[in-house]
Amino acid sequence: MLKTRMKRLAARDARAVKMLAEIECSIINLDDEDLLDIADIFRGEHRGPIGELASREMAKRNISL
Repeated sequence: MLKTRMKRLAARDARAVKMLAEIECSIINLDDEDLLDIADIFRGEHRGPIGELASREMAKRNISL
């Protein structure tokens, strides 16, 4: 039972890591206008992981809201 649970948890973690990588790639591939839209939606005190990714990408591109 423990081995089955460990495999299930490992598979779940792998899916989560893959999903996060796909989200990050999607944000990186956005045009400047779309990136600014995402950053605008997720700006504020609690911008969360998507807002953080968008902010980092904006800094790389040297653009701001």
